[in-house]
Amino acid sequence: MAIQISVFIENKEGRIRKAIDTLAKAGINIRALSVADTSKYGILRLIVSDNEKATKALEKDGFIVKENEVIVVTVPDEPNGLNSTLTVLDDADINIEYIYAFVGNEPGEAIVAIKVEDTQKAIEVFEKNNAKILKKEDIEKI
Repeated sequence: MAIQISVFIENKEGRIRKAIDTLAKAGINIRALSVADTSKYGILRLIVSDNEKATKALEKDGFIVKENEVIVVTVPDEPNGLNSTLTVLDDADINIEYIYAFVGNEPGEAIVAIKVEDTQKAIEVFEKNNAKILKKEDIEKI
């Protein structure tokens, strides 16, 4: 399991860049990101090298920040590789709230961050199916 930072930003020019710049100035490395938006605001979801430092820097710069648990799991980097992972969750009746992918270091592997309604149940299902769940230390090496 990993902790994701969600940054609430106004949907106007330069706000995403400002958040990214804040992290850069604090020496934070972004491992993954996703942006969801509406007409008035957006949510910048990030997996970073140092959550505590990132949260402090963003809040100091006026951003609203929330931390969420996500499961970061590897999937086969091949056609339909993601579906093999999604099937495991579907078969266990676990609802996915959102998902986003990022690049890892290992050949043949892709990485996805998954937010589900029942994190503990999903972890148990993944472990039962021999899925590779990344821990904080694994993510830091990416």
